[in-house]
Amino acid sequence: MRGRLGKTVLALVGLAALSACDGEPQLMNIRTDAPDEFAVLPTKPLEAPEDYTSLPDPTPGGTNLADPTPQADAIAALGGNPDRLTDGRIYAGEQTLISYTSRYGVPADIRATLAAEDLAWREENNGLLLERLFNVNVYFDSYKPMSLDQHIELDRLRARGIWTPSAPPDPQIAVE
Repeated sequence: MRGRLGKTVLALVGLAALSACDGEPQLMNIRTDAPDEFAVLPTKPLEAPEDYTSLPDPTPGGTNLADPTPQADAIAALGGNPDRLTDGRIYAGEQTLISYTSRYGVPADIRATLAAEDLAWREENNGLLLERLFNVNVYFDSYKPMSLDQHIELDRLRARGIWTPSAPPDPQIAVE
């Protein structure tokens, strides 16, 4: 009886000691209010226009010619046309892809529908009582029946004679 009481007291003292930890980074005076140096993007250099009368009217909250445009810069660096990001047109090379993907119709509220179906699936597969009680992440376990085993799929494709040039090696096969 005495040993059991000692274990209980020891467990309560340990619980009290752990509850005193607030999780704040206090070691070495780590500042949490400092700015994030990776969030600062350099602006483009300012340029004087050839004709000041041809400048567009200012748009409050809109974009500026000196604002960084990382997506457009990446497209231009890869040899693409960055104007395609903003003009909203569908070009001839894209029309075939859009026609093929929308051949069975495209519901207008597809994102809301998928979000609702995903929420319902996660609520039905939320884990067992102890997993919920101890806040164990069961996200990957709930989606495991829907996941694709890449090595089985690779074997299936290769058996059909489909070329798979960038497939990683199977870790279960020993490399000599």
